[in-house]
Amino acid sequence: MDMISPRSSNYERLEGGHGPSRTPAKRFAWKKFAIVAVVFIGAVYLFGPRESRSLPWKSKLTEPNTSHEVIDDIVPVKPGKGDIQHPESYEEDPDPTKTTYCKAPYSANDPLVQYALMIDAGSTGSRIHIYKFNNCGPSASYEYEVFKMTQPGLSDYAGHPQDAARSLDILLDEAVRVVPKSMHGCTPIAVKATAGLRLLPGSQSADILHAVEEHLHNSYPFKLQDKDGVVIMDGKDEGVYAWITANYLLDTIKTDTLKNTPTYAVLDLGGASTQIVFEPRFPSPHEKLEEGEHKYDLKFGGRTYVLYQHSYLGYGLMQARGHVHRLVEFMATLHEPSAKEKAEGIIGNPCLARGMKREVEIVDDDSTLKSRNVTMHGEEIGSFQACDRIVQLVLAKDSICEMKPCSFNGVYQPSLLDVFPDGKVLLLSYFFDRISPLVSSSTPLTVSTISKLAQDVCLGRDQWLKTPWGKDAKLMAELEDRPEWCLDLTFMHALLQLGYEFPDTRKVKIGKRIRETELSWCLGATIAMVRGELTCRD
Repeated sequence: MDMISPRSSNYERLEGGHGPSRTPAKRFAWKKFAIVAVVFIGAVYLFGPRESRSLPWKSKLTEPNTSHEVIDDIVPVKPGKGDIQHPESYEEDPDPTKTTYCKAPYSANDPLVQYALMIDAGSTGSRIHIYKFNNCGPSASYEYEVFKMTQPGLSDYAGHPQDAARSLDILLDEAVRVVPKSMHGCTPIAVKATAGLRLLPGSQSADILHAVEEHLHNSYPFKLQDKDGVVIMDGKDEGVYAWITANYLLDTIKTDTLKNTPTYAVLDLGGASTQIVFEPRFPSPHEKLEEGEHKYDLKFGGRTYVLYQHSYLGYGLMQARGHVHRLVEFMATLHEPSAKEKAEGIIGNPCLARGMKREVEIVDDDSTLKSRNVTMHGEEIGSFQACDRIVQLVLAKDSICEMKPCSFNGVYQPSLLDVFPDGKVLLLSYFFDRISPLVSSSTPLTVSTISKLAQDVCLGRDQWLKTPWGKDAKLMAELEDRPEWCLDLTFMHALLQLGYEFPDTRKVKIGKRIRETELSWCLGATIAMVRGELTCRD
């Protein structure tokens, strides 16, 4: 069976597409919660154990089985005697210039084989996806990908645009190697940056994009996509492309898929932003999705899908960490530090695992990114319940909701309990990276499983040793090096349960790859690119 691939060995994952929406994004303004924080300060800084506040959609927290469900909907047919076994990777391909699916293209105007390149320039690194397609049918059909990544991301080269452009050479050289030389000039390429670059002040992001475009044109043979060849991608398209990728690979939206086949909701958590995309099914024919930027009419595979989508800039995992640390530091100014905190110059932070310290970066000015380092510790106060109370403030669940109903931060979203009550939910990117090392693959994963994992991780090493994963020496070493894993899991649970209002009993799935293909927006965006008119470089 096709299973989701094992986790990446890289802790700081290269995010798979996480950008802003087309309209001015609602960004987290933590200062507006300062007064609210004062009210909470007594309760929060006592860090006494208690459950999170009771919510109408929240079921009683139970002790779940700490395991997750692999995506096993796709069961490949084993080739019989005389059947052709199609290659699923570049290494298996006997001739990259040909295809095993047919001898001639469906249309004489199309090449038999088509390659396309997509570079995902994320906030923590860049990655290239080299895709092979064939034109055996009326539209291009995907075969496999070659993938390579590099760190840091383009935004780390702020003020040095030429260096940013040259940082992509290791990826582009891989494309030169993989794509047959005779096809270089007809292989389209696009570079789509995500939220990390958007956050740079002034003209720094535009300077980097221009340098990348010039470098591609002058140093490499590929055909730059005519429109939006090197851009900061719109969060609206980004989330929908990730939805296309997942549902395409899961066979729910292909041309030969049965009509009314249920599609997956796709939730992608990156470094700078997070996206949700799903196909709402209203119980009454008189109800429909409100008009607005959140509505996306998608024509794909000969059908039309009406999707809900939103990209939350500032609520990616790395940004969420920053908001939590900044709020914790502010709250520390409102109470008398302990003797140890005063002597060592440290600040207590319940979102770090017990017995652990971390030097964290506090950004004082979002416009200039001026920052400083502060040492925080979990010591005896690391706690899922206490951290959860801080994360609740960050999610701004009580923000003004101008168009009801809302998810969090005042953003309109139809209730998932009403319009997606039983639909399958797929969690991508950082969701997979943080959860998969701590669970097995035998039984279902629920939202409450994540809270149980967070409880164990936040309690520190003594508790880790009591868990099934506490016997994994490599994982234990990684957890000891990453005190914020407690914060990460707590934020993920709050995002699902408090933000999107999934009940604790809701089953979810986590994924990274299907058929050796990355579950990100890139394949969906590339499919859209190759469906256009093919032009070659002069």
